[in-house]
Amino acid sequence: MPGITQRSTREPLIKSRFLSHGTLEVDNIQESRRFYEEVLGLEVVQQTLIGLFIRLGGNHVYVCLESNPDRPSMPLLHHNGIDVASKQEVDEAHREILEIREEYNILDVTEPVDQHGVYSFYIQDRDRNWWEICYLPEDGYAYRFKDERLDLTGRTDLSRAEILKIAQRPMEILQG
Repeated sequence: MPGITQRSTREPLIKSRFLSHGTLEVDNIQESRRFYEEVLGLEVVQQTLIGLFIRLGGNHVYVCLESNPDRPSMPLLHHNGIDVASKQEVDEAHREILEIREEYNILDVTEPVDQHGVYSFYIQDRDRNWWEICYLPEDGYAYRFKDERLDLTGRTDLSRAEILKIAQRPMEILQG
């Protein structure tokens, strides 16, 4: 059951340097590469016959591996985010995605909305992976780590309404 968590006081077992990568499953690496480069604007390299490495704006990469096409779809809440420079660019991207949807076999496109401090919409690609095209503050989600008012850890003093405001409208808290 979801609830407020407590920060651990133990030293970590692993002395991690950085979060380096994740994985995505794809049906066809050639078609997926075309989508990543031509639609999402990602940097792509291929170093294996069944996979690609993708990244954008940093050293965190996704390893995209050709997989069983009968696998389940990625749930929407497990999406990956692509940041653009403004709300207007979100709207432009949405219009353009709708125009090229069939060409790139984009399975689903949601409408742009303001939610959880982000203006965005979601697309489900040909591999059934979800992508959020969003406008975030300049440092992305880093703001959520910089202001303790946005951290619910140990906060048993908050009402449900206050918790929802932190989760859904964090920029109001930072500006207020």
